[in-house]
Amino acid sequence: MKAPVIMVHGAFCGGWTFDVFRAPFEAAGHQVLTPDLPGRAPGESTVGLSMSDYARAVVRLIRSCEKPPILIGHSMGGLVAQLAAGRAPVDRLILLAPSPPWGVHGASLEEAVSAVSLYSLGPYWLQAIAPDYGVVRRYSLDRLPRETRRALYARMTSESGRALWETLNWWLDPFMTTSPGAVKAPVLAIAGGQDVVHPPATVRQTAARLGGVFREFPEMSHWLPGEPGWEDVAQACLDFIAAKTGRRPDALLPVNSTSP
Repeated sequence: MKAPVIMVHGAFCGGWTFDVFRAPFEAAGHQVLTPDLPGRAPGESTVGLSMSDYARAVVRLIRSCEKPPILIGHSMGGLVAQLAAGRAPVDRLILLAPSPPWGVHGASLEEAVSAVSLYSLGPYWLQAIAPDYGVVRRYSLDRLPRETRRALYARMTSESGRALWETLNWWLDPFMTTSPGAVKAPVLAIAGGQDVVHPPATVRQTAARLGGVFREFPEMSHWLPGEPGWEDVAQACLDFIAAKTGRRPDALLPVNSTSP
């Protein structure tokens, strides 16, 4: 029996993020779970929810599995996955354009602007923040056709301002909420070369922090689970999973290695 795969979505999103991305994993014989993080169900709210609340929800799901699962997280869900993997045993941790953990500085101007711009909303950490189509169009779903962008945006929901604050302003958080601690599982961190939300330099730092493997897809942007080229990203994940036998695909190099 193969390890199950848990896929964790990012900010403003839901388990639907992985509607197409899950298919190759199911075809390979994995049970795939794509939960919604807390606060997404009808009648619920994300107000006041912490990254710790999100991580606890994923930890509960991990512990319900018969064997340690493979954990895949996208964007802010990648940070949730890091936190969960530091608290419960997982077979593999795979991060797609992940938000960096406590102590890893963003490498781009856009990351700095994101951390500052939300303050225009006032004490946003006490609010639920609605998605902004202009931001989504420019930075997250930028490689998708307009019709697809609109359809995905229509499914987005408000995000916890507290969780966003903890993610974007970790240096102001004395509780180190977004520090994953020791992650014992093998780690693969994947970046899109055109991503300005979490650019390759930031994802590379995250991989180094976790002692993991870094992979870049130069032509891709932030929506790695669904933009053109997602099939190659999924295959890279499956190759990394297969490498547990001791075989490491040539394309998957430790973060400090160079090709021969």
